[in-house]
Amino acid sequence: MVDLLIRGATVVDGTGAAPHRGDVAVSEGRIVEVGEVDETATRVVDADGLVLCPGFVDPHTHYDAQLFWDPHATPSSSHGVTTVIGGNCGFTLAPLAARDADYTRRMMAKVEGMPLAALEAGATWDWEGFDGYLDRLDGRIGVNAGFLVGHCALRRAVMGAAANEREATGDELADITGLLHRALDAGALGLSTTRSPTHVDGEGAPVPSRLASVDEVMQLCRAVGEHAGTVLEAIIEGCLGRFTPADEDLLAGMSAAAGRPLNWNILGVDAADPDRPWHQLQASNRAREQGGRVVALTMPILVPMTMSFGSYCALWLIPGWGEVLDVPIDERIRRLRDPAVRTRMLESARASNLSYTRLAEFGSYVIGDTAAPENAALAGRRVDVVAKERGLDPFTCVVEIAAADRLTTMLWPQPTNDGADDWDLRRRLWEEPDILLGGSDAGAHIDRMCGAPYPTRFLADTIRGRRLLPLERAVQLMTDTPARLFGLRDRGRIEPGAHADLVVFDPETVDASPPRMVADLPGGGARLLSTGLGLQHVFVNGTEVMSGGELVEATPGTLLRSGRDTDTVATR
Repeated sequence: MVDLLIRGATVVDGTGAAPHRGDVAVSEGRIVEVGEVDETATRVVDADGLVLCPGFVDPHTHYDAQLFWDPHATPSSSHGVTTVIGGNCGFTLAPLAARDADYTRRMMAKVEGMPLAALEAGATWDWEGFDGYLDRLDGRIGVNAGFLVGHCALRRAVMGAAANEREATGDELADITGLLHRALDAGALGLSTTRSPTHVDGEGAPVPSRLASVDEVMQLCRAVGEHAGTVLEAIIEGCLGRFTPADEDLLAGMSAAAGRPLNWNILGVDAADPDRPWHQLQASNRAREQGGRVVALTMPILVPMTMSFGSYCALWLIPGWGEVLDVPIDERIRRLRDPAVRTRMLESARASNLSYTRLAEFGSYVIGDTAAPENAALAGRRVDVVAKERGLDPFTCVVEIAAADRLTTMLWPQPTNDGADDWDLRRRLWEEPDILLGGSDAGAHIDRMCGAPYPTRFLADTIRGRRLLPLERAVQLMTDTPARLFGLRDRGRIEPGAHADLVVFDPETVDASPPRMVADLPGGGARLLSTGLGLQHVFVNGTEVMSGGELVEATPGTLLRSGRDTDTVATR
């Protein structure tokens, strides 16, 4: 007798093989048989007419804090994600000196958009080493979760406030390296770092890893290479625009120094700049020449993201805009209402990269939630339409609407890269060996965006929408491919011996609901949530965590530790 038998499903096994009808038997959390199974079972799931595939692996999340109050990592688990990788972008909650707890919370609130009240109320903050942090989560999570160790935390733990001001001395670098070794011994999956100029802490200062020398980065990468089952993740300035030759050398050198794969976030796709993705992939070619491997993350869907003049968001990142917006509300409104200031802001945006230029095209924005009575009828309307009615240019119009709301207006920029040429470019990129689907940022920027639903939305598009890929390839790109890159042992496929991370869904209805704002955070904060549609069952290590669209109170997730739960992935 087996514990679980899923009978009569259309099995998409994650390897890229064609779907086939079959049964899957599970005992003690692992798959024991696939095919025509002649066994009795404690529980039988009739999956006739349904698709059975491996649980999805999200390679880029920021659930580092949220798992303390939300062990299921919602909404990701609602969309069939059974494994999440955290600790990305150079930011982790450990190692942690007691003096730096408040600094870390405020940094995460600013740079990753995690509400400060939730961070303060939702976690204990009583660990020091990376081992202590992992131990707090072990045995208490409903998904499988592994964490890189962040370069910012390593530097801050050793150098204190000086980490934000200067390079490390020789002795400090030795201590940082030793702390990294201890984190990797404890099970950190590798190292993440950032050199992005957009990453600032709660005081607006560069985050600690931005002050590190290239020699420091390389020494830490070599240290990672001394530990089995590890990887690298990095964000550098060229990720936002185009890599310079020095950027390519840095990423390639990091991977080669560690002898480990490195992934970076995120490769944008826009047919208006069709050469950019291929230019960015030159970093992968450079790495291959040096014996490394560099992989670009890219999303298979378009993720709606809100903007606001009232709180920190991507508008702050447009060159010259932060100095206008980073002042008290009354002064901010006064500046925004100044035509000369708006002219300078637009000129700066148009002189920047394509992404920032388009971000400043307010006519295409749709107005979301408003506060002032005079704005009550504007929700859901395009700014350019309202501007024409009022005889204003779009920027002036949106400023006046926002000013009436004391800058709390929620604004939804509309995608400009949603045409047939854009999607054909994405399809061609998905065929490249150095592309990885992901970059959801789930757990971060939670009142601005909701990238967690990408698996169900991509499935819906694959089955009933654009149909750019066969179903088996789409599933492979979200299961086996990320599992192999991170060396996740016995995950990402449906085969005997694999952990029973499984998703059963209805191909006729699988999808994601539109995002909605829900106030369910510790401290009373709100976040955008989307519900998975058409998912009948989700299993983590053989235990059901979602049934009929509803979460089940169970915590069967594995705290993934390097070397124990991961294999070393060769770069040559």
